[in-house]
Amino acid sequence: MNLRALQAQVAAETQMTLERGETLLVTLGIPVLLLVFFTLVPVLPTGTRHRVDFLAPGILALAVMSTAMVSLGIATAFERSYGVLKRLGATPLGRPALLTAKIVSVIVVEIVQVVLLVSVALALGWRPHPSAGLAIVAVLLGTIGFAGIGLAMAGALRAEVTLAVANGTYVMLLLIGGVVFPLHELGGLASFARLLPTAALSDALHTTLGSGSGATEGWVVLAVWATAAPVVAALSFKWE
Repeated sequence: MNLRALQAQVAAETQMTLERGETLLVTLGIPVLLLVFFTLVPVLPTGTRHRVDFLAPGILALAVMSTAMVSLGIATAFERSYGVLKRLGATPLGRPALLTAKIVSVIVVEIVQVVLLVSVALALGWRPHPSAGLAIVAVLLGTIGFAGIGLAMAGALRAEVTLAVANGTYVMLLLIGGVVFPLHELGGLASFARLLPTAALSDALHTTLGSGSGATEGWVVLAVWATAAPVVAALSFKWE
């Protein structure tokens, strides 16, 4: 693998991601806005002494989803539609290096998200007691799972359909994924919601970041998504 070409592609992928206004809105703007608004305005039954203690881990999970699923999926779908993937895959860069560059780019953007959201949460009074190693593992598993979902959409659906499905899924998981509403407040939907990757990642981050409200079964669900989604993406992905 040509490391210089890989580094150049990572830089290009990251730059393109950060230059897209709609991507910045989904990956940075909306998570920060939700965190600040719902922390300052007491409209949600968070069940914690400080609202930010519940919201911060869930919003971090939302940020991972927005980058690894929505941004990656939509961008890849349009690149496939325009023939960009076919041309890049035929260059000396190669398909494995192209996929590696996309994954590394996602991680770079997630680092920016985590730094920004944690800074805002700390300013709002969040005082976590994190298990940093386990939190990183949870984020990596979530990234793999969501990236698999995004690439499965991008490789099997038309670009316009991927755009609609990815954004629709984002809104659905925002509402029932344990991000802004505690799962026990969802009534009959709670059992279904616990099987979703957003709720699983949110639960894992609640546990590792010290709020004590996470469920251990979330780790199992998260591991299943991180295993199954990339397999589905690999089997269904079409480069052109």
